[in-house]
Amino acid sequence: MAKNDFTKMMQDMMGAFPVDTKAMQDAFKTQAALSERMSKVVLEAAEKSAEVSSKWTKQTLVKIGEVSTVKEEPADYTKAVTDFASASAELASEHMAAFAEIAKRVQMDTVELMLAAGKDMSAEATAAVQKATSEVTAAAKKASDEVAAAAKKATAAAK
Repeated sequence: MAKNDFTKMMQDMMGAFPVDTKAMQDAFKTQAALSERMSKVVLEAAEKSAEVSSKWTKQTLVKIGEVSTVKEEPADYTKAVTDFASASAELASEHMAAFAEIAKRVQMDTVELMLAAGKDMSAEATAAVQKATSEVTAAAKKASDEVAAAAKKATAAAK
């Protein structure tokens, strides 16, 4: 009975299956580009939020400064506190609306980025799968032919 070197045959067969490193590199580049764009969106939102917070703080400090000044009449203190409370509520409403606009913009930008990334990744995946399918089909045919030849050789040697 003939000895077959199945280890060598398996190595040859596995070596025939292609590994597409370019597809991996392209996927990494696509992911890095998406991360960069997402970081830009986040940093822009953080910057705008900091500006809104700073503006709100400055306006509140101006209003509290008016409350802390000396008044002629005791009733003026009540009026100053009432005016401060009213102004604070107005400032809160105004600045919360600004924060909501920032959040809305971040949401819209994120959805746009994710849709674009999904299209890019889908196209890349489709191309990679089509290429891999054709290469694997060719490699499988080659491996099948080699196995058939080895089996034929083993059958001939066994006779």
